[in-house]
Amino acid sequence: MADHEPADNLPAGYEPPKVWNAETESGGQFAGINRPTAGARYDRDLPVGDHPFQLYSLATPNGQKAAIMFEELLAAGHAEAEYDAWLINIMDGDQFSSGFVDVNPNSKIPALLDRSGSEPVRVFESGSILLHLAEKFGAFLPASGPKRTETLNWLMWQMGAGPFLGGGFGHFYAYAPIKIEYAIDRFAMEVKRQLDLLDSVLADRRFIAGEDFSIADMAIYPWYGGVMKSAYDAQEFLQVEQYANLQRYAEEVGNRPAVRRGEMVNNIRGPAERQLHERHDARDFDLNTQDKVEARGGERVVP
Repeated sequence: MADHEPADNLPAGYEPPKVWNAETESGGQFAGINRPTAGARYDRDLPVGDHPFQLYSLATPNGQKAAIMFEELLAAGHAEAEYDAWLINIMDGDQFSSGFVDVNPNSKIPALLDRSGSEPVRVFESGSILLHLAEKFGAFLPASGPKRTETLNWLMWQMGAGPFLGGGFGHFYAYAPIKIEYAIDRFAMEVKRQLDLLDSVLADRRFIAGEDFSIADMAIYPWYGGVMKSAYDAQEFLQVEQYANLQRYAEEVGNRPAVRRGEMVNNIRGPAERQLHERHDARDFDLNTQDKVEARGGERVVP
């Protein structure tokens, strides 16, 4: 350790060992599911529905990206984009089943099985799913030229920037078992910089990559729109009211009907009327939200 006394909110006297091991309980909200090894932990097949696309997910920001994309495709008239969405509860360890690992060896949601061709294709990582579907349907991504490049610029930006917001700031501010001033300050500084960047870009653009709604928005809105609204209960801490352009953007995107539906898919938190644990038909939004399922004693209606 340095010569100065450690801060009160740090483990007193801690020194990193020469070789790290996982023998010590890390604590925190996700300690029960985190391990330093990859692969399946138990055997269980994934369910499969009738539609060409099988989505296995949870309505975290990354999971919302894929569901928003499907709902936007359907709203735009791409009937071939019908999908089944199956709940993967990460706190229960569903992502470590053998079936899920077959679709995503990294054991992270969302994961997609595309059965629309002659052979099933697995697609994992949320950015890859957005790009895969955009190219398959020729939607929400320009086919060529500078506009396509600008859209991909911002898609890749989110994939790189998001961990600083979620695994960095969000973890240490909201989920870590102790409050570490240095960690919170370090990641709050970066998140504020990101918010300022987006706010500046949106000063003269309707959407992130220009005047057209795109997969860049589907990637960025769930994370940064979430911060504008309620994520991590950090709105006062981050002074989000400073970012007027980003606030305007978050409100406009958040009010799109397909986005609102996508946010509900595989959602297990918040108001019951905004939770749709599984999605197999467009009518599920009217028939099988959790408030209605609970009112029927847990029975789901098959449309």
